[in-house]
Amino acid sequence: MLNANELYHVFLDIYCKPRWWSDDPFTVMFQAVLVQNTSWNSVEKTCSAIQNKLTPEYISNLSVEELEILIRPCGFYKAKARTIQTLVTWFGQYDFNSEIVQKTLMPKLRKELLSIRGIGAETADVILVYAFYKPSFIIDSYTRRLLLRLGYNFYNDAAIRQFFETDLPRDAQLYGWYHWLILEHCISFCRKSPKCDICPFREKCKQLL
Repeated sequence: MLNANELYHVFLDIYCKPRWWSDDPFTVMFQAVLVQNTSWNSVEKTCSAIQNKLTPEYISNLSVEELEILIRPCGFYKAKARTIQTLVTWFGQYDFNSEIVQKTLMPKLRKELLSIRGIGAETADVILVYAFYKPSFIIDSYTRRLLLRLGYNFYNDAAIRQFFETDLPRDAQLYGWYHWLILEHCISFCRKSPKCDICPFREKCKQLL
């Protein structure tokens, strides 16, 4: 079976270099909360309505009711509004300065993010990788589904993390690109109801055996 590095290069051959989430750290944080249990299309519509106001300073000055109205199209808006407000407060402890955050050790940052109600491991790792360039591989339902169908029988997320982080350089940009490649593949082919007949991995996938 392919190791994590070999699998990554297969994805690159198929999809070429993927895009990055956003160059603005706060946009990443804001969207990482909004996208929970909703479509990316809803997140983009919500953020485009804010346009140039998507800053921690602007969001921190909103009441929770105002924030709820703003993010209502993304669903679960009451819980997400509370999470975003707490996340903004956390970011404020670093003076809304991403460079200060980047100088902080990753274990400390991850622990702080996970202490925020509404932020689980996946969201924390998205923020670490895409906002602050910290190498913590992102494991989501798409990653689990893909690996299972390809025949990798990992017993938990810790084993999945070891699979990726053992074979790959500790590089946040690489992890971010890898995550986008898996996301793109699972949206295009490896869906809950997979399109196996036209999937680039159809000769390797255990789903078909």
